[in-house]
Amino acid sequence: MEHNSTFPIKQNELDMLRDEATSYIKSIQWEQGQRAKNKDKDAKDESILLYLSRAKGNGNSEVTSVSKTILELKKRLLPESIAIPLHLNQTLYAVQEGITLGIWIKDSYYDASGLSSLSENRTALDSSGKREYESKMQTATAFMLFATAYKILHDLKTMASDDLSVMKNKFAGIPEVSLMTPLKGISCALFYYDKYLGHPEIIKSDKDVVDFTVVYFEALIAEIQMRKSSLEYTETIVDRTYKLEQSEFAVSGWDNVFQGAAKSVEFNKIQFEQIVGNRDAKHFARRLTERLLSYDFTAKKNPFQELGGFMPVFMGYGIPGTGKSMLIAAIATRLKEHCDQLDIPFLFHPMPDTLISTFQGGSAEKMVDWMKPLQDPSKLIFAPIDDAENNLQERTAQGVSAGVKEVIGVFLRYTEGAYAVNYGNSSIGLFTNLPEMLDKAVISRVQGRFKIDGARTEHDFLDQDHLWWRKLDDTMPNFVNMQGPENYSYLQDQGLAKNMGEILKVSDKPTEERVLEAYNKVEQQFKSNQHLFYANLYKEIQKIFPFFSSRDVRNIQSAVSLRLTDFDLEEDWFENPEIYFKKDYETKFHMLQELMRSNMKGLDFSEIRRQEVVRYLDNVATIADTDFKRKVDARVNQLKIDLEAREQFGN
Repeated sequence: MEHNSTFPIKQNELDMLRDEATSYIKSIQWEQGQRAKNKDKDAKDESILLYLSRAKGNGNSEVTSVSKTILELKKRLLPESIAIPLHLNQTLYAVQEGITLGIWIKDSYYDASGLSSLSENRTALDSSGKREYESKMQTATAFMLFATAYKILHDLKTMASDDLSVMKNKFAGIPEVSLMTPLKGISCALFYYDKYLGHPEIIKSDKDVVDFTVVYFEALIAEIQMRKSSLEYTETIVDRTYKLEQSEFAVSGWDNVFQGAAKSVEFNKIQFEQIVGNRDAKHFARRLTERLLSYDFTAKKNPFQELGGFMPVFMGYGIPGTGKSMLIAAIATRLKEHCDQLDIPFLFHPMPDTLISTFQGGSAEKMVDWMKPLQDPSKLIFAPIDDAENNLQERTAQGVSAGVKEVIGVFLRYTEGAYAVNYGNSSIGLFTNLPEMLDKAVISRVQGRFKIDGARTEHDFLDQDHLWWRKLDDTMPNFVNMQGPENYSYLQDQGLAKNMGEILKVSDKPTEERVLEAYNKVEQQFKSNQHLFYANLYKEIQKIFPFFSSRDVRNIQSAVSLRLTDFDLEEDWFENPEIYFKKDYETKFHMLQELMRSNMKGLDFSEIRRQEVVRYLDNVATIADTDFKRKVDARVNQLKIDLEAREQFGN
């Protein structure tokens, strides 16, 4: 969604609200709801929730003070010192600043949504006015808590441990979240925050305070995200951005950039030369990195999009054990190295394994959260989906969960359709052993495809052994006392190809039987350098594979464009970024056009077109046939088992 207006949050306005914020930290009063008290019965950590739900005092209402708990923590964690430990201090400050900002956001919503005037005339409201008042109060509370939690995360996230899984396991959730009024909302949130802080099992060091605070306020945001669909009168929230003066911080609707996306995921560094075989895949991966790096941050577009050589969605497929995960790491390594060298921000953004959610709508929401960062024009983004058949499985297959359907729905919307934005700075890669199990609509979004087939030649297998045994050779020289090859120096074949032509064993005809039949039939009427040849070939293919559509034709067209832009960027461009990478968009575009022209000399368009059509159609047939063959094999296997069982039973 486009946020069309930005409003400043002024520091001097926040200064006026800070006293109110600190008064909440000093003392709030909260009466636990019955449900929260009973929640410990089915919770994963009974001791903690029992502890949370034990009310002190005689009355039902309980007073707690976050600042008092923090001082007690100081005594427990650093009994000898008079100073407040650094992390305690930073956390307390972040919570205070978060609440201050939340109050500002709430006041701003009061004015923008007309809640202020409803509050003033509250006694005179009729029943629909009362409903509107209550509804807006809930939205104001939710937005205030969201902004508070978001600001706290912004201030503490970088100080927290990278791995919060231990703390998340200790954390038993927030028993209740109140959205009745802003006062009740903040009181309820701070009440449970304070209860947790005082629990000796949860906080054992002052670093734990930061970690716990991040986990707690992430959970608060998640609760609000879950309920936001039931909130009304949110127009003045989603259509604007509030930006804090002299800071990077901004509240933009309900967007949460910390959700999985703010940080690049760690990956093992791997060079292409360490991957054996896979020439097609390595070549493709190299082209992808060069194309992404040509993105222009000022113009927010990529010259390769205009030339037709850019792939927002691509697919690598092959049998298990051929190096898919290594290839993902190698692409990420290459991009990261070049980005560091060119001083460009890079985001490695793999799809998490835990995307499919068991409750309705949960998967779609997680998928939107994963796809959102791909629309950020300020960095280069590589977003691999490993084992893509798990989350993007054919929707019509038996037993496919509702979650998978939600994920696919979001994927299709964001890769093409009203939501699809591609500046030419991000690329999604599907990696799968089972392309035939992927949803047809998902496959039709794929604009570049390559095979990941692992070691294929004598030299490939030699190199694979060499990579493994040389570790032993390094630690125990002369232990591997076997003779090396005579006319081959190790890894010589594992370099990168110059262009696709080198890799393609140019086959004149399709290899898949049904495609070949159609091809021969059309060839009797037309030559393959005539446009009519292809029009008729596609028509024949559609008779065999009804799902073959004009999108497939467009994918073939983009595969041909990829071949036409299949040239190396000059080496000195990388060594000296001023020559090309640092130039403005127009200059880059013209330089690429020149390169493309000189590369096209000696290329025959009709020949390239024929090769790519044959490659694509063979691929379509392989995927369709494998699916059918798998079903037949499973059935045959079952019959064999039945037969054997009968025989054994008869004996």
